[in-house]
Amino acid sequence: MTDAPKVVIRPARGTDIESLLVLIEPFVLQRKLLPRTIDELTLLLSSYFVADADGRIVGCVALEIYSSKLAELRSLVVDPDFQGQGIGKKLVSAAVDRARDERILEVMAITSSDEFFQSCGFDFTLPGEKKALFLQTRER
Repeated sequence: MTDAPKVVIRPARGTDIESLLVLIEPFVLQRKLLPRTIDELTLLLSSYFVADADGRIVGCVALEIYSSKLAELRSLVVDPDFQGQGIGKKLVSAAVDRARDERILEVMAITSSDEFFQSCGFDFTLPGEKKALFLQTRER
């Protein structure tokens, strides 16, 4: 029996862009993520963390910083073959740690996976009952 590959969470590098596109594509096709172009990934690369399993990118998350008050977790995915191993939580933790290091006051996640983000410490409201409200301006 072979051991599962060791998964390391690290900042994304330029050599990861093609792998990120391949990883993200099935989730875009399932309409779980917005598509990203190579140009967008290149521009946002410094905001990405990846889960690296012996040289294979099996997960990613981006921390998009809007201001000193607010950042958003985006594009969180884990390859289905690697789900259920805590990789998503480790990715979220790395992004939240970066937000803390940057002294960002709040991190939000827009998701359809409420339970997962709640298990990472996120909630629907912030202290003082702050809530995010949304208005969709595009066709469904």
